[in-house]
Amino acid sequence: MKKFIEKIKIGLKSIRVKLFLTLSLTILVIIIVLVTLNKTVLETFYIYSKQKELESVYGKVNEYYLEPDYEIDLKSELERAAIKNDFDILLKNSSDEVIYASNKDFYASFYQLGIKNRLETSEIKVLDQNDKMKIEKIQDYRNNMTYVLLTAKLDNGYRLYMRTPINSIQESVKISNNFLYLIAGITIIIAAVIVTVISRKFTDSILELNSIAKKMSNLDFSHKYKVTDEEDEINNLGKSLNKMSDKLEKTINQLRKNNLELERDIEKKSKIDEMRKTFISDVSHELKTPIALIQGYSEGLIENVNTNEEDRKFYAEVILDETNKMDKLVRQLLELMKLEYGKREFNNTKFNIIELEKEVVRKSQVMLKEKNIKIKFNENKEIYTLADDFYIEQVITNYFTNAIKHAKKKNGEKVIKITNRINKSKNKVRISIFNTGETLNEEETLRIWNRFYKADQSRNRKDGGIGIGLAFVKAIMNNYGNDYGVINKENGVEFYFELELAKK
Repeated sequence: MKKFIEKIKIGLKSIRVKLFLTLSLTILVIIIVLVTLNKTVLETFYIYSKQKELESVYGKVNEYYLEPDYEIDLKSELERAAIKNDFDILLKNSSDEVIYASNKDFYASFYQLGIKNRLETSEIKVLDQNDKMKIEKIQDYRNNMTYVLLTAKLDNGYRLYMRTPINSIQESVKISNNFLYLIAGITIIIAAVIVTVISRKFTDSILELNSIAKKMSNLDFSHKYKVTDEEDEINNLGKSLNKMSDKLEKTINQLRKNNLELERDIEKKSKIDEMRKTFISDVSHELKTPIALIQGYSEGLIENVNTNEEDRKFYAEVILDETNKMDKLVRQLLELMKLEYGKREFNNTKFNIIELEKEVVRKSQVMLKEKNIKIKFNENKEIYTLADDFYIEQVITNYFTNAIKHAKKKNGEKVIKITNRINKSKNKVRISIFNTGETLNEEETLRIWNRFYKADQSRNRKDGGIGIGLAFVKAIMNNYGNDYGVINKENGVEFYFELELAKK
């Protein structure tokens, strides 16, 4: 029930319903006004008109006797006036003889019913009166008749009596009012149909404008008002709304763009601050040992701890070696920072990944022979990829160097295997570098990608490096959005990464 009442309330607020009710109320008001005028004004106006007609006939008759016009037949004129105006006319001379009577009943009733009886059986209202003429409205209850009676004395001494009934006008008022009621009902029905049709033309446009305005309030500017060729207020409003929508859309898009740029600037500043803090922290951490070594050997040279020339040369070589390591460390950290924070742009080109892998293997021949590692790499076909070959070479080199350092004998031999697998559905190639040796535990598979993490903490500085090789791989692959990782195999560990295949 509540939902039904709510629907009625919403319906009453509809512009179509309001328009229909407004027009219906207007029609009803007009009908009521007409009915009221019929009842209050029409009868009065009718009596006034009849009064003037009676006075006009009286004037003509009086004028006839004052200045006789022998060409006019008075009797014929009186008959014509009686018929035309629905008058009962009685004319008597000074001797009280009847000269003319248009209606015998009027004559009989007039003489048979005396003045006294007329007063007793009638309600009389004087409408106009002077020395020679009197006009009365008489409600005759005996005959159930209402009429206007003129009693006048002509200038020649004759008496003139004229009567006109007004019952007909009262009946006409009733008929007219009943007809107006009927017209009101029919008009409201017709108005309902017309209003429904017309309101759709106007309200549909207004509802469409309202819908567009609501969407604009929700920052949806995709809908526009369909402007027609008609030059009216609704079309002009639609044009204005479309212009406002376009301007708001442009303004909001510009604000979004400015806001996005501001967010990027803030993010950029935040990343720079974070990069600076990380860089300072990493450098401070990694430079402690070389600085301590340089400081110790420098003090030894200054204090001439060893007078032997060969020992002093050794001290100097240590200082130079540590200085070079510090320089290399700082450069690598700067490069890693740029990769991790998206500050490095790649120069992507089409190149053969197989040739690049062979080049890395060729450069590592000395270490491979030194550690007696067997290479399994039987790829002879060409596989072209799209990437920056300089950084991809670093990825392969870091993987390959890591494999050499951790390769151990399994089944009597140390093996490093390079494999390339093409995935046509993804349009990518997976490059895998496997080495025989110990597998990694779950924690290590996650932590080896962090900067300065060393799985084997017992290794010396010369063999272990600074621990950012895999962090380089992670940063480069994240920039490309390509997959990378490590998988434990039955007799070793396999590192992999993916590259996009170049179009042929």
